[in-house]
Amino acid sequence: MPAPELLARIAAAERAVLAQTELLHREFGRAESRWKSDGTRVTAVDVAISENIFRTLGNEFPQDQYFSEELAETDVPIPVTAQFSWVLDPIDGTNNFALGIPHCAIALALCENGEPIYGWVYDLSRRSLLKGGPGFGVFDGDRAIRASTAPDSKETLIGFHSPFDKTLLPMATGILSHYKIRGLGSATLHLAYVGAGLLDGCVDYNVKIWDLAAAIPLVRGGGGEVRFLNGAQVPMRTFDLKMKRIVYVAGSPARCDRLEALMRG
Repeated sequence: MPAPELLARIAAAERAVLAQTELLHREFGRAESRWKSDGTRVTAVDVAISENIFRTLGNEFPQDQYFSEELAETDVPIPVTAQFSWVLDPIDGTNNFALGIPHCAIALALCENGEPIYGWVYDLSRRSLLKGGPGFGVFDGDRAIRASTAPDSKETLIGFHSPFDKTLLPMATGILSHYKIRGLGSATLHLAYVGAGLLDGCVDYNVKIWDLAAAIPLVRGGGGEVRFLNGAQVPMRTFDLKMKRIVYVAGSPARCDRLEALMRG
């Protein structure tokens, strides 16, 4: 049985995430946005969701650490020192959210000693909460889910975003020539959909840890793998707004082997 301190955090986090869904839907396609210095978009809803979730959890678990792209007080790397920490992307897919494209999500991860062990991804487009992690099971709403283990076929679907760094375009050629691809504009949903078996795999070159942390436990708990190609990213030792972009593949172990070979070949 999971320890009581884990179960308490899991229950509290689910309540905290679900409490923000009404705000997410109400402001969808309506919230004013601005562009940050790093070229990413942010809305007042991103900030409000971050503040609301962390206020709720912080009142119950004041000894934990809380990391959000939108609430960081410094761009200097912050050491992860607490046993339990939280990584939040209040709206992954902010561009979609601001423009009225429904592929966006609230993404919250619970980490133990820097390792994401449980995740919550509220999928606005499907009005569904994906949740779980290794040893806990993984669920889409109340339905148990698993990562796809189907062999490659002409129907295999891979979540994909074009590389921000155009020197990495050669790594994309093999993926584009071998698979059907889907680009949703939300890295969190790509990875969460792998855990749910909705996508057979995914590839990305552009993401930071807050884009992935909530969905990593979903994939791992669903029998899949998240494989980093430019250095280990978890356990998280620091939270760093200026971290380098992550390159990774995800899917079943066999699918990861194939995706990695195509990217390196």
